[in-house]
Amino acid sequence: MNRVALGLAALGRPAYINLGREGALPAVRDVESMRAATFAVLDDAYAAGIRHVDVARSYGRSEEFLAGWLAERGHDDVEVSSKWGYAYVGDWRLDADVHEVKEHSAARFATQWAETLALLGDRVGLYQVHSLTVDSPLFTDEPLLEALAELSANGVAVGFSTSGPAQAAAIERAFALEMAGRPVFSAVQSTWNVLEPSAGPALAAAHAAGKRVLVKETLANGRLVVEAPGALREIAAVHGAGPDAVAVAAVLARDWAGTAVIGPASPAQLAANLRATTLSLSTDEEAALAGLAENPEEYWRHRSSLGWD
Repeated sequence: MNRVALGLAALGRPAYINLGREGALPAVRDVESMRAATFAVLDDAYAAGIRHVDVARSYGRSEEFLAGWLAERGHDDVEVSSKWGYAYVGDWRLDADVHEVKEHSAARFATQWAETLALLGDRVGLYQVHSLTVDSPLFTDEPLLEALAELSANGVAVGFSTSGPAQAAAIERAFALEMAGRPVFSAVQSTWNVLEPSAGPALAAAHAAGKRVLVKETLANGRLVVEAPGALREIAAVHGAGPDAVAVAAVLARDWAGTAVIGPASPAQLAANLRATTLSLSTDEEAALAGLAENPEEYWRHRSSLGWD
């Protein structure tokens, strides 16, 4: 369990692009119902041994829910990672035209770090740039880079997450950044799953260089459950598990993947996901899963077509 983190992207706001949330979430997704659902998943995750929770400023009220749960339960052994860069603008509506807005600037960082601190204080051990791409203005924004370097100097690990078909290029460019002769970033959180493994070599290189590697979207936003390929279903049947468990087990089988971030919407989904920690995939099964890889451009085009629900 020390290699599994619980992500709250699917629980901190009423709408998200994950498939398979319908029926897992409360019938009425008001704030209090979603708070209760979040607490239930957090309780079961803690009982299972998970001690890392991943949130973000754009995950609706995820930081607020987590802060409330930590205060109410009194747990002092939970690592918290969060992200800045996207602002949640969905106004707690399922039918919002826009749910989040991205901005990588020194002003956005200062605002959102202050908001995160107000809720979670010194519980945050890792603060990440949300969805860094190779063309982000961050790379040439010296005031922003100075602010990130200062945060690192003050004891908070600074990382970044990536998305899109050019994740590898973003990873390589980001880890080359230095301020005053010291690396700006010490961690990365990237998408890697059996449908989209293209960032694997860059993540393996980052791990070899001593960087912390977290893997997100382990279930391809629910596609690997709701639309599970035949080979994945067959392997799952052999192990007496769900396709989600096999997909997460494939992540845990990467020796460079320090942390697999899962994002269940209910205690039942959490339990199904965590079956991964008991699975060992054979060489033939690994080869079959490798054959599921899609063209990265096509994968990300499909992801961008998913509706918020």
